[in-house]
Amino acid sequence: MSDPLYIGIRFALYANLMLLFGLPLFPIYSPDEREKFPNRHRVIGSLAILGLALSALSIAAMTASMAGVSLLQVDRTSIVMMVSDTPMGRTWAVRTAALTALAISPLIKAPAAPVAMLGAVALGSLAWTGHGSAGEGNAGIIQLVGDLAHLLAAGAWLGALVGLGYMVWAAHDAAATHRALARFASVGTLIIAVIIGSGLVNGFYVVGWSNLGTLPRTIYGQLLLLKIVLFCAMLALAALNRFRLTPALRSVIGMDGTVLAWRELRLSLIFELSLAAAILGLVAWLGTLEPPMSM
Repeated sequence: MSDPLYIGIRFALYANLMLLFGLPLFPIYSPDEREKFPNRHRVIGSLAILGLALSALSIAAMTASMAGVSLLQVDRTSIVMMVSDTPMGRTWAVRTAALTALAISPLIKAPAAPVAMLGAVALGSLAWTGHGSAGEGNAGIIQLVGDLAHLLAAGAWLGALVGLGYMVWAAHDAAATHRALARFASVGTLIIAVIIGSGLVNGFYVVGWSNLGTLPRTIYGQLLLLKIVLFCAMLALAALNRFRLTPALRSVIGMDGTVLAWRELRLSLIFELSLAAAILGLVAWLGTLEPPMSM
């Protein structure tokens, strides 16, 4: 099932769940963000409610796909059977429980750590509904762990970009923003290493070395190669932020040059977030196609 509606649902769900993990994780290693983003509990609660709605649409779309009918034609009985009788349905139930807890968390002002853990459960559930769960035996476990690591690292990166983007756009405190950017520079190195390592593992099991030469001749391969190109562009922007724009902001703290420094950081983060959105769109599309190793 690769119609635009299903791809759109997958895109929105991936983005939503990544933010539900990445946003509460960000203040754990960047304490300055806690003071600069006072409405984060409300944002998490709103995202969780939206996630529940998107998850409901997602299970309905998967049921429609398995039944060979349109989304509007799927009936309640089929959805109930999907939830109770299939691994994907049981995974969906776990995700729904985590999202419900996240929706309630703002009422008790839950600390960032348990909120991030609930977000990790919700985001990690996607690993059991994609190509990463298709393997068997020890190879299947490695493939699933690789997919899970890939999802969590990507969610941490996206959440940090949104958190940093908020601080840069608000431009309230150059010193605090510089500290947050500097802290993420170290964490970001680990995130990128996990994304690259887990991506290679996933590529080995989903594509296979013997199929590398055929990638440019298939839709799946073309989308995957485009995803890699966009990821490399994100790496270039991340390097620009770390080695040029972040030091530039530090050098003008308390001086008149902060206006230009803020503008350059905003443009860089806008481009990086745009690339992240494009990559998520490709991921949503790729998930509806048969990978080379399944053909």
